[in-house]
Amino acid sequence: MISKNLLLLIVLAPLIGAIVAGLFRRQVGRAGAHSVTILGVAISCALSMYTLWQLLQGASPFNENVYTWFQVGGIEAHVGFMVDKLTAMMMVVVTFVSLLVHVYTIGYMAEDDGYQRFFSYISLFTFSMLMLVMSNNFLQLFFGWEAVGLVSYLLIGFWFKRPTAVFANLKAFLVNRVGDFGFLLGIAGVLYTFNSLDYGTVFARAGEPALAAAQMQNAWPALAQAGGWLAPIGGWSLMTFICICLFIGAMGKSAQVPLHVWLPDSMEGPTPISALIHAATMVTAGIFMVARMSPLFELSETALTFVLFIGATTAFWTGLIGIVQNDIKRVVAYSTLSQLGYMTVALGVSAYSAGVYHLMTHAFFKALLFLGAGSVIIGMHHEQDMRRMGGLKKYMPITYWTMLIGTLALIGTPFFSGFYSKDTIIEAAAHHAHEAGGWVATYAYWAVLLGAFVTSFYSFRLLYLTFHGKERFHDPVPDHYVAPEADSTEHESQLAEQHGHDGHAPVSHDAHASHAKHGDSHGHDDHHAHTPHESPWVVTVPLILLAIPSVLIGFFTAGPMLFGTDVMGHHERLPFFLGAIDLASARDTVAAIGEEVWHGPVKYAIHGFTAPVFWLTLAGFVLATIMYWWKPELPAKARRVFALPVRVLEEKYGFDKLWINGFAGGGLGLGKASRAIDSHLIDGAVVNGSARVVDLVANLTRRIQSGYLYHYAFAMIIGLIALLAALIRYWH
Repeated sequence: MISKNLLLLIVLAPLIGAIVAGLFRRQVGRAGAHSVTILGVAISCALSMYTLWQLLQGASPFNENVYTWFQVGGIEAHVGFMVDKLTAMMMVVVTFVSLLVHVYTIGYMAEDDGYQRFFSYISLFTFSMLMLVMSNNFLQLFFGWEAVGLVSYLLIGFWFKRPTAVFANLKAFLVNRVGDFGFLLGIAGVLYTFNSLDYGTVFARAGEPALAAAQMQNAWPALAQAGGWLAPIGGWSLMTFICICLFIGAMGKSAQVPLHVWLPDSMEGPTPISALIHAATMVTAGIFMVARMSPLFELSETALTFVLFIGATTAFWTGLIGIVQNDIKRVVAYSTLSQLGYMTVALGVSAYSAGVYHLMTHAFFKALLFLGAGSVIIGMHHEQDMRRMGGLKKYMPITYWTMLIGTLALIGTPFFSGFYSKDTIIEAAAHHAHEAGGWVATYAYWAVLLGAFVTSFYSFRLLYLTFHGKERFHDPVPDHYVAPEADSTEHESQLAEQHGHDGHAPVSHDAHASHAKHGDSHGHDDHHAHTPHESPWVVTVPLILLAIPSVLIGFFTAGPMLFGTDVMGHHERLPFFLGAIDLASARDTVAAIGEEVWHGPVKYAIHGFTAPVFWLTLAGFVLATIMYWWKPELPAKARRVFALPVRVLEEKYGFDKLWINGFAGGGLGLGKASRAIDSHLIDGAVVNGSARVVDLVANLTRRIQSGYLYHYAFAMIIGLIALLAALIRYWH
């Protein structure tokens, strides 16, 4: 039986560590700060694993309230936990990756003045994510949702003296507020419809025939009759409105088009937090939320179609942007966007378990790739531009081989963990396109299929530019050299103060090139005069520990977690860890495709070698090999030939400018409108207008009071005549 006290300890251990490291940093020192936070997360991780073990052994899921915030009428707000296998799996992933990130941070942030503050933030981040995934009601979910967003703001802008870091965290905060507004509307819709915010009550009532019929009615009949652009909204069912609003919140947190623009800029934060945000915490919140709310989403085909379209668009089109990135962290960042699109596609085709399973496998190999990129940055003395690297394989062998493993998992190589989750999503998309039909389903299938080619190409491009080929880190910087982030957004270009590396002090791009030519490494050290080196053990050990599940976890868990078989695919010998993903939804497409394609991990992987997705992945590998290893002069020629598409990708389809100009233009427009209202309406009509009226009345009354006796006598006679006339008229 799962203990309430055990769950409280899981949540509170990282919070206590964050408080001690943050508020008592002078008393505990640097060693004390990392010790207490690592201990807190380690306790949380160990107990999370124990909780998952209990559930796999047959313990009943936990769903109880531990504290009541308030009660108004029949509405209650609780702090409570809903811990089933889905939640427990998320708890293990979050705490395990967070633990390795904490250890990695000891080496990565060793020379940073904000060492203790950073440990406090990442421990608080872990607490916020645990509150989100363990909640049993919408109000607590929203608390965790907003807490994750707040701490991400602090972490992305951790180096707050850097203008672009401040810009990046504001961008993340504001874009997420757009999504959170929709999320809040969705929660309000749930409260209005079900008169409750508890998951159990909402899911139970969602299946009631009478309520289900009411939910399918038009949300706002008056809007449907109004015509114009409001008519489609008015034609939605109430459940469609609720689900789309909830998903808009997921679009913000999980960085789906068009609310994706904050995620690449989050690279302004230190690499450890990039790994934590992109792999196991913030960006996975939206995917987890939709999977948890699957009983509601299954009541609206319109909402699922919307989810499918957004996910497919994100999976393919953001992946293309990764092809033209030169910053090693930004390539991995756009890879995250694309993979989040794959997870969202799975949700849209009702393959919820496949989406959550890809979330789990992706957490390991994406954390590996980010931390590997950070190891490269350390070894290169804070250089991030892949055009200034090359030939690092012999200098950083552990980093190279672990990043190669992460790359093979990312592209979906058979037998690696990413293959089992990614191929299941593609199979589910193909099944949905065949069964449901329609252009959205077909578009989604081709998007995830062609996305495999794109993923393979930019992944091996990163490996070749970084670890193979000519050593370029001793070369003089060309006169035309521009650091990769210098043109990342119009705002950053205007600032001209982003330093093109993951260092600790801002310098201009001009200074970047100038110092590099003279052997001055951005104010740190002379990295162009030093040979790259392998990172210390506190960095390489987490890489090795993440490489192991990146290879093995898919093979051993795909059958039990996705298809309800044992490890080798036998239905008659079910293991103790059967069904490690619990979903409240009655429908899951994975069950349908499992009968067609799943015959154990070995046969599934062998079948993968003959599938179209494998040949597209192989084509991406071959093209990258030709262009960036055998014929390194080809990229420059291709860039000239395909100048227009390259420019479109470098501009990121204009989304950054749209958001920046939209916010700036909207703010400027509001400012002008406010000034006009203030000057014309408030000052002109109210303040000045009332003064003019008073002045006019005063002038008129002043003229009446002339001081002459005959004026007063004349007025009295006129008044008397008027009064007599009125009385005579009244009597007759």
